[in-house]
Amino acid sequence: MKETIKPQDLSTEFYTAEKCYIAELSNTPDDPDASIARARVAPGVTTRWHRLSGTVERYYIVGGRGRVEVGKLPPHDVEAGDIVLIPPMCRQRITNTGSEDLIFLAICTPRFSNDVYEDIEDQQA
Repeated sequence: MKETIKPQDLSTEFYTAEKCYIAELSNTPDDPDASIARARVAPGVTTRWHRLSGTVERYYIVGGRGRVEVGKLPPHDVEAGDIVLIPPMCRQRITNTGSEDLIFLAICTPRFSNDVYEDIEDQQA
């Protein structure tokens, strides 16, 4: 990796099957130790249950309000400034409980790749 300044580019935002919008802010092979994505969940939407294999994920809530479900913890309300720590293979989903978009940064170590993502929606009871 070399020193770099990356301006935010939200034009790369795309909709996922997980039911949220993602803009990859920093996710490149020359920086394999971490990735940062901006996630956006519309009001009233709950993302699909999923987990990441071999990757730690951290949510940093930037704006809006939500309810996060992680592992065996009870559902927990989150708002701007809150941080959610998600170990590898830990089930997770988040619901936007507010009236505006829920925005958070998803910081992954090592960097996120599609092959670590596992949709487990149909395995939940």
